[in-house]
Parts: sequence; C-alpha cells; structure tokens
Amino acid sequence: MATDATDPTPSLARATIDPAGHRRADRDWLDKAWSDPSTRVLALDGGPPDSRGWSTPSPRRTRSLVTTDGPRRLALTTPERAPEGERYFLGAENGTAYFGVRSPESLTEPAGTAAATLGEVGALLGDRDTGLLTRAVALANWNATHRFCPRCGGPTRLASAGHVRVCENDGDEQYPRTDPAVIMLVHRENAGREEVLLGNNPRWDAQRYSVLAGFVDAGESLEQAVAREVAEEAGIVVTDPRYLASQPWPFPRSLMMGYTARAVGETERTDDEIGELRWFTRDELAEAVHGGHVRLPGAVSIAHTLIEHWYGGELPGGW
Repeated sequence: MATDATDPTPSLARATIDPAGHRRADRDWLDKAWSDPSTRVLALDGGPPDSRGWSTPSPRRTRSLVTTDGPRRLALTTPERAPEGERYFLGAENGTAYFGVRSPESLTEPAGTAAATLGEVGALLGDRDTGLLTRAVALANWNATHRFCPRCGGPTRLASAGHVRVCENDGDEQYPRTDPAVIMLVHRENAGREEVLLGNNPRWDAQRYSVLAGFVDAGESLEQAVAREVAEEAGIVVTDPRYLASQPWPFPRSLMMGYTARAVGETERTDDEIGELRWFTRDELAEAVHGGHVRLPGAVSIAHTLIEHWYGGELPGGW
C-alpha cells in the first residue's frame, strides 16, 4: 500500500481493530464468538517444513494466506474451516470478532491465494489487515517461544486468549515481552546543504544502506540510547533527539521507536557493526537510489519511513 512520505506513520503501525482486551478472559463470550459464523479467522503457520525454526516457528518465516488477485488482502476464513491449532483473540470491529490460529502444519493454498510472511506483505495490506497480521504474528512468536516458566522452568499453558501464559507449577503469569529499540536518522548541515547519514552492515550486499538502530540498555532512556548507539556505531556525537514514530517489529518481539538526531561532532567509534558510513544530500541520495548504487530498506520497515520523511518524497526500497 502506497504511503504519503510526509506522513510518519510506519507500515506496521497501522491498525483499525479494537483489541477488546476486556474480552480476553471472558470464556463465555469467546466461546460464543468462536461459534458465530460471522467470526473471521487468520490462519498462521511456521513456514515451509525445510525452513529454519520449524520446531518453534521462526519469526521471519511465520506465514498467512493472502489473496493474489487484485489488491493484497488477508484470506480470512470461518471458525468451522479454520485449521486446528493454538488460538488467539485479535479483537473486534463492527460486531465481528477476529481470531488467529497457529497451525503446526503448513497452510494449504487455495486457488487465488498464497502463503506470505508479514515482511513480504505488511506494507501492501490495508490498515485493518496489517494490524491483524502484526498482532497475530507477535502473539504466535511469543507463545511459541515461552512454553516454560522463566522462574522455575515448569511448563506454561495458554490463557487470556493467547495474551497470557500461566506456569503449571506455581501459577505465575507471563505476559508478552517487548524489547525496546531505537532507530534514528542522523542528519547535519554541511556547507549550507542538509545531509543524512546511512550505513552498510558488512554482512549485507554492498549496495544496501539504512539508518542506525540498536536496543535500549537496562536503566537507559530512549534519548540516551539514541546518543549512545550513534556514538558506538558511527563515532558521531548527536544532539536534539526528536521522536517521530514507533512501529511494532515482531521479529521476534521488538518495538522500534524512531528518532531524528543532529550530528554536532565526532567521538571514538567502539562498535564494528556498521562497515561503511556515507553522507548524502537529498539530490545525491535520489541519484544513488534511482541509479541502483544504493538500495534502501523496503516500505515495511520504519527505516524507510524515516528516510522518506527526511527526503520529503517517495523513494524505492526493496530489502
């Protein structure tokens, strides 16, 4: 789905469904909703059997069915036709309840549909479908990897329609974990021209460039994390960190908080995660991207949102 480059809403931050959290522990309401033929179900699997993480679905391989004819849409089904599997309540809208089901088997692809990952179609779906799929993938990944209690090692069981896991030994409740991370576009004025800093990870193709990012340390504020990560990865001192937007990133469980920050000096670089760093003016970036010399992240990433917001227009991206 095309987005306005001046709108800083990232692709995976779009959602319209009411999460209806008060219904998650209401067993009677949930049972009634599941028996209602108007209820819609989003089926998920863990990816092809030969993909990494088949025993516990790999976050980057979790797939759902989407339509292939015309605009991409989730191929939702009814409870009666849904596969067997772990069930999650996703929310409600206009009297319709929505559930996700994670099947241990690969999804069958009826005519006019194909199995796809959130990373592949998250930016192509409408707001309702993007919100449903993002929440479903986040819950599926968390439930798949938290089957044992972190306190005693005992088995846990699903509760609150997939939003809680309860230890079978001591009743301790575990809630979905979110790891905070900052992602920041560093800019400066140089010789009267505005420039943006982009970096290439040595593990990437030489043409792939993006903004900087990193996880928030314990006891650290978001603004402190912005300054620290830029200093470590780029050897640059920044000031004036400004929050722009956030985006869930369930690969497996991050929340990306997007900032801009202004470069004001240099410092010791202590991290080798970024190989090459380059400054671009707007004209230089457009020429490099359209000429195939630089490849930007795809529209599903908040990194693309940050870059386009700074650039002031649309730019192609595809990884």
